[in-house]
Amino acid sequence: MWMYLGLLAALFLGLHNLCKKHAVQGNEVFPVLLGTISAGFLFLLPLYLGSLWYPEKMQAMGLMIKDISLKTHGFIIIKSMIMASSWVLAYQALKHLPITIVTPIRSAGPFFTFIGAIVIYKESPNFWQWIGFFLIILSVLLYSKIGKKEGINFKRNKWIFAIIGATFLGASSGLYDKFLIQQLTLNPQTLQFWFCFYTIVILLIILAITWFPYPAKRKAFTFRWSIPAVGVLLQAADYFYFKALEDPEALIMLLSAIKRSQILIAVVLGGLLFKEQNKRKKLVPLFGILLGVFLILYTN
Repeated sequence: MWMYLGLLAALFLGLHNLCKKHAVQGNEVFPVLLGTISAGFLFLLPLYLGSLWYPEKMQAMGLMIKDISLKTHGFIIIKSMIMASSWVLAYQALKHLPITIVTPIRSAGPFFTFIGAIVIYKESPNFWQWIGFFLIILSVLLYSKIGKKEGINFKRNKWIFAIIGATFLGASSGLYDKFLIQQLTLNPQTLQFWFCFYTIVILLIILAITWFPYPAKRKAFTFRWSIPAVGVLLQAADYFYFKALEDPEALIMLLSAIKRSQILIAVVLGGLLFKEQNKRKKLVPLFGILLGVFLILYTN
């Protein structure tokens, strides 16, 4: 069951990435981030209020946002700091790189998660999963060669390093999620609500320094429907992902790989919607990544 929940998370993540590309075009990254996280927070706020006013009903529906200790709040703040850093880097890269380049590099996330799952959680891949692992690496390297044809030098372009950094931090957060869900026994909606809250606080501090004091920057900001859509789609994806992690048999390295199937939506639909170059050539490494994901998923 947890694998199917992972696929649902991948579906919403793919749609989320398309909306994110639309949201950041010509916009400052930080206010877009604040708008998306705020939309997610408002989406979850009725659950929090319902948990305060009608705890028994919310508990019966499985949507209760539980009271947590100060120590647990501290752990969630750490997650907020990790993901805020990852998103800032990823959004900046997305503004300057084609989605068909950004998304496959983000697909390298399972590599870091794979290693972390083995070292930290002692998860053991089999022979075919290792084959899938290296197949994905080779496919991402092939994407780098295609990217150069679009004027993107993977060794000199700082946005490439930004998206790699974002990918590493995102993978670290994924490993941390297993600790939060399984060790601290947080339910998805409790983790999501407080995560959004603390991330908003972090972003407000950043904006107070870099954006709010500058009228020209504020005027240049354009609100788009895709900004709240990104927030809602992300919360939907996270809910299914965290529900999958609640299963004690769920393997974080496999879930991370399952989530990469979102690239099918991003590369195919994104290439068509945003008129990006070399779409057919990108289908070759795309197939390699999907085959690698398949080997990781179905040979356990």
